Amino acid sequence: MSTTTETSVQLIRHATLRLDMGDTTFLVDPMFASPGENPPVPNSPNNRRNPLVPMPAVDLSYDAVVVTHRHSDHFDEAATEELNGDVALFCQPEESEAFTEEGFTDVRPVNDEITFEGVTIHRTPARHGHGELAEDMGPVSGFVFESEKTVYAAGDTVWYEPVKETLGQFDPEMVILNGGEARFEQGDPITMGIQDIAAVRDATDATVAVVHMEAINHCLLGRDELQSAIENVLVPEDGMQITV
Repeated sequence: MSTTTETSVQLIRHATLRLDMGDTTFLVDPMFASPGENPPVPNSPNNRRNPLVPMPAVDLSYDAVVVTHRHSDHFDEAATEELNGDVALFCQPEESEAFTEEGFTDVRPVNDEITFEGVTIHRTPARHGHGELAEDMGPVSGFVFESEKTVYAAGDTVWYEPVKETLGQFDPEMVILNGGEARFEQGDPITMGIQDIAAVRDATDATVAVVHMEAINHCLLGRDELQSAIENVLVPEDGMQITV
């Protein structure tokens, strides 16, 4: 008789996730700084120092690390210091050299897909904002984790056609969206707001969970506002675990 292993996602804080795919645990976008240790995001609507909230008391053990992009709210100096230097670290090809220079010895850039401990990791398109601002934000990626269940971590992106195409291609059981409607003093938001999240909700039957809120000073969309605006999305608190 076959057995089904558990797939779960735990929000640690902001975009930092602990993803358990059966017996394999991925730590996604580790940001380990203590509250106020990092400066405010420049050119943002307030000057609150980051992170705004502490890390919850949770298990941070991992088998591998995945970094969607190297902005400091997704991979910070504290993570560089605390992570094991020989951990299998999956990243965008454009950023692999930077990790190697920081002393990581098992950096595995993902061009298209790669397999680790029975889990296939697909790198997917993302667009960090709109127009020229998206270009200025540099390359970003999402990742799909495929084993007995499929989880799509969309990364720092707004809703656009490649996100819709990714949902159709992989038909995930769970989608993790980076919300918060992060923005600068000028220009459109650079992560998902209510309209983006609603578009994803309409495009998939998957469990949709929204993270990336209330921890960094330029993320202005909060949990309560989102939950009031959209039904049938999960908005986990820090430390909360979701199983599919």
